[in-house]
Amino acid sequence: MNIENIKGIKKLLILGYVWPEPNSSAAGSHMMSLLTLFVKQGWQVTFASPAQQTEHKEDLTRLGIDERAVTLNCNSFDDFIRDLNPNTVLFDRFMLEEQFGWRVAKHCPDALRILDTEDLHSLRHARHQALKQNRQLEKEDLNSDVAKREIAAIFRCDLSLIISDFEMELLKNHYLVPQKILLHCPFMLDLEHFTTSEKSYSDRQHFISIGNFRHEPNWDAVLFLKQNIWPIIRKQLPKAELHIYGAYPPPKATQLHNSKQGFLVKGWAEDAKHVMQQARVCLAPLRFGAGIKGKLAEAMFCGTPNVTTHIGIEGMTMGLDWAGLITVLTDFDNQENMAIDFAKHAVQLYENQTLWHKAQKQGYQLIKNNFDKDKIQAKLLTRIFTIQNNLDTHRSNNFIGQMLQHHYMKSTQYMAQWIEAKNR
Repeated sequence: MNIENIKGIKKLLILGYVWPEPNSSAAGSHMMSLLTLFVKQGWQVTFASPAQQTEHKEDLTRLGIDERAVTLNCNSFDDFIRDLNPNTVLFDRFMLEEQFGWRVAKHCPDALRILDTEDLHSLRHARHQALKQNRQLEKEDLNSDVAKREIAAIFRCDLSLIISDFEMELLKNHYLVPQKILLHCPFMLDLEHFTTSEKSYSDRQHFISIGNFRHEPNWDAVLFLKQNIWPIIRKQLPKAELHIYGAYPPPKATQLHNSKQGFLVKGWAEDAKHVMQQARVCLAPLRFGAGIKGKLAEAMFCGTPNVTTHIGIEGMTMGLDWAGLITVLTDFDNQENMAIDFAKHAVQLYENQTLWHKAQKQGYQLIKNNFDKDKIQAKLLTRIFTIQNNLDTHRSNNFIGQMLQHHYMKSTQYMAQWIEAKNR
């Protein structure tokens, strides 16, 4: 789509919860896909964040993106956004909409407001609480205070990007969020030069698990592997190793390293695709979480079959066969049975070459069908174009959003001003 045909949308401000780290997390990679899209469309892009910069942060200036640090609960942001005067503002996660949304609405009322949820934090939180209590998720868990905050932010925005089709249905059917303010926007992978992996079954060895250690579901999975699953696998495959990769491993993670047991905590991977292509099977025993899983998308892209759970495949299959084996981790009262089932699938996929090749082929098909960058980006730009050119009507049809905006502006404004005065 030609940007010149999109009325008024040329200047974009993205307010980031963190600075993008595409090699550390799926969220960072997804954000870079959005940034690259807008830059290629000729938009003037500014990325601002109150977070500290980290060692793995992407240099956005190389893309021509202006980087700005902003302060929470400070009227310096008012001057900043008035001077910038963006046509469009994208909030990275609902917490940033809570912090800055009222200031954006006050000083740039005509700016299109987009929320990139990354995943439904409230869903992840609810599942985590249920897991801690060794029970199934219940309907009441979905109505937590976190959910009320997150859904309110979605209603206040003109458009929310939802990464999972499962979460799309949850928002529409449980929370009654109108379709017109939602857009299914999964990973956007560049498939123009996509080729299948040159690494065959016989070229590969060992297992791999990968994921940012700061993400709680990943740490839970590593701990579950170490304590419950890996001893069973290792007993059946005594020469196999499990290579654990991920950014920011804490001491409690590195202390799990045990070469005699073949449990190797390797930490940061300079080239995640390279290490993924060396492995025969990817293990992702995710017991809670939300969104879709970057580690599994990368595994499929690299031709590495996986073993995971219903949480792992959620939002990724979209009606197609999975790229590996799925274990149902639902017996919260019996961790041993859960581990035995997962280990059985892991050994089966590792040793059965025919099954392995079938899973690899299905992974390639999933990637091509569900995560084609060109198709997803065209859909996103079309929706932005449509809303921008009918913004007043679009907002008038969202009375709940208007109501929440009215009350929220007052409450958050007074709280922010109180904090600002206290900080002086």
